[in-house]
Amino acid sequence: MSLGARLSAIFGRRRGDDDPIAELDASYAQQSALLQQSRRGVADVVTARKRVELQVRSLEQKAARLESEAREALHADREDAARELLVRRAGLLQQAGALQPDLDRLQDQEGRLQESVQRLEVKVEAFRTQKETVKAGYSAAEAHSRIGAAYAGISEESADVGLALERARARTEQMQARADAADSLAAADSGALPWESAGESAERRLAALQAGDGVEAELARLRGAGGRLRGPGAAGPDAEAAR
Repeated sequence: MSLGARLSAIFGRRRGDDDPIAELDASYAQQSALLQQSRRGVADVVTARKRVELQVRSLEQKAARLESEAREALHADREDAARELLVRRAGLLQQAGALQPDLDRLQDQEGRLQESVQRLEVKVEAFRTQKETVKAGYSAAEAHSRIGAAYAGISEESADVGLALERARARTEQMQARADAADSLAAADSGALPWESAGESAERRLAALQAGDGVEAELARLRGAGGRLRGPGAAGPDAEAAR
């Protein structure tokens, strides 16, 4: 496996079903759902308690009005009417009294539920804090593990990378040698010797020109003296005089 593929496999992994962090998140979600249900239960009890309170208050208000009407009837010497009003008032108060135990029970239930919800809120919040702490530690350990695995993968690839560098360096030296050889051939075509630099080639050409000029000067001197070039069988001036 190449280095890139290995790093992709290391850093591209996803958490599976057995991931403890996922289990913690799922547990916290369940606890939060139970807390919400408990809060809704308290709200339902509060609503029922307020409904009973309204009924009791309504009955008491009606009973108070009947009492006021009965007092007015007595002032008007209508004792029978006053007695009837008081009977009705007594019935309303009896109904209100019958509702009082239900109201007391709902109030007690509401108080106990609120205490339970408060304790549950404390537990859920404590669990959330612990969960986040564990998640932070787990994430740090997981990142450390991945970095260690990546470092190990890079170390395993170091030998292959070194060989690749050596091959690239050797190829570069070969290409440079070919370039130097091409420069030497170009210099030979221009009249310079392969081992000569540009300055050395120019000096050699100047010396050759100077040598040619010396030969021409010597020929001119000999012609001015009336002499000619002599070969191996040519006679000198003394031989001509002897004749």
